[in-house]
Amino acid sequence: MTESADPRSLALAARRGARSLAALSSEARASALRRVADALVARSSEICEANALDVADGERAVAAGSLAPALLARLRIDEARLRSLAEGIRTLADMPEPVGRTVARRALGEGLELRQVTSPLGVLLIIFEARPDALPQIASLALRACDGVILKGGREAQRSNTAIHRVITEALAPDVPPQTVGLVHTRADIAELLALDEVIDLVIPRGSNALVRHIQENTRIPVLGHADGVCHIYVDEHADLARAKRVVLDAKTDYPSACNAVETLLVHRSLHRDGRLGELLSALGGIRLHASPDQAELLGLPPAPDLHHEWGDLDLTVVLVEDLEAAIDHIHAHGSGHTESILTENTDRAEAFLRRVDSAAVFHNVSTRFADGYRFGLGAEVGVSTSRLHARGPVGVEGLLTTRWILRGGGHTVQDVRSGAWSFAWKELPLGG
Repeated sequence: MTESADPRSLALAARRGARSLAALSSEARASALRRVADALVARSSEICEANALDVADGERAVAAGSLAPALLARLRIDEARLRSLAEGIRTLADMPEPVGRTVARRALGEGLELRQVTSPLGVLLIIFEARPDALPQIASLALRACDGVILKGGREAQRSNTAIHRVITEALAPDVPPQTVGLVHTRADIAELLALDEVIDLVIPRGSNALVRHIQENTRIPVLGHADGVCHIYVDEHADLARAKRVVLDAKTDYPSACNAVETLLVHRSLHRDGRLGELLSALGGIRLHASPDQAELLGLPPAPDLHHEWGDLDLTVVLVEDLEAAIDHIHAHGSGHTESILTENTDRAEAFLRRVDSAAVFHNVSTRFADGYRFGLGAEVGVSTSRLHARGPVGVEGLLTTRWILRGGGHTVQDVRSGAWSFAWKELPLGG
């Protein structure tokens, strides 16, 4: 852990830190974020040196077969990435103040006004595998939302995470307590933290299906996240083939281990009949193609293990479908509710796809790689949620907030209503009043 305290004390310290943060002015909180961004750039060599040691260990682990290559790809961080992260944090600092924003305002009657305002969630526990670049994104989002946060990264990135955490907490001084952002390293710490449902308000796991399932099964704390990233692109018969080549290639090769990389390519059967499928697939150089198990012989490709398979690598499942209806049915039957895209020049079909596909993010003529907090203009993301409660899709600051009710009156009592001295007269009021 980052201090000698036990997990409960660590969580309580994060809550105290969050309350101290909330007591600061909006500008003071924004200034703290800008200091974090500046420190990540100024001390990038320190972070990269620690990361190089983790990467060297990771390369040996891949060679020994004890670490997946996809995890090694997520482990690397460099100065360019740190500059990009800093830019995202500055975007967060520049955004309108998210805490205390009025989302509803109404008069309940004469002299009695009710407001619903945004409020911090409290204390977050966020568990992520590899990807040390997730740590500054998560910490900055929590800080912007005035939440305390406890972070647990994968052991393969321990040096990198420790270095980044040190840079962040030192940059928060003197007005934000360093305990607002906690860091733990062991599974034993996590087991104890998951039992603290009276202290920790939300758990967000970022990682494999196995990790998410384990967290969900071992805590009473609400869990927000996604277990799989089985994303689809449907190439309609009215697709622009040149555009389709570029989009599919980007969605698979830009970052194959990312959860928003395409894993299944659905293709209208007419493209197979008229030869356009062959032209499309030939453009996907470097990608290992697989077919739906029942179409392997037809397409001359090795079969995929199943139709709900997240490759996390330069592999892609190709499935022929009869029409738009079949594509939508396939996504609902075999997808994970993460991100889907349709490639077509037919506006009616595009709109039907966008309206009917029930996933967290649904696109038209766009790479699935755009399903990202930074690219959505959220500044960063704490993760992607396929849950149907609270936040859905890339989770930015708004997903780390809840609301409170503020009621202002002049000595009103319920007895006044019962006696007829006062009566309700509900009226919606402008938010900015």
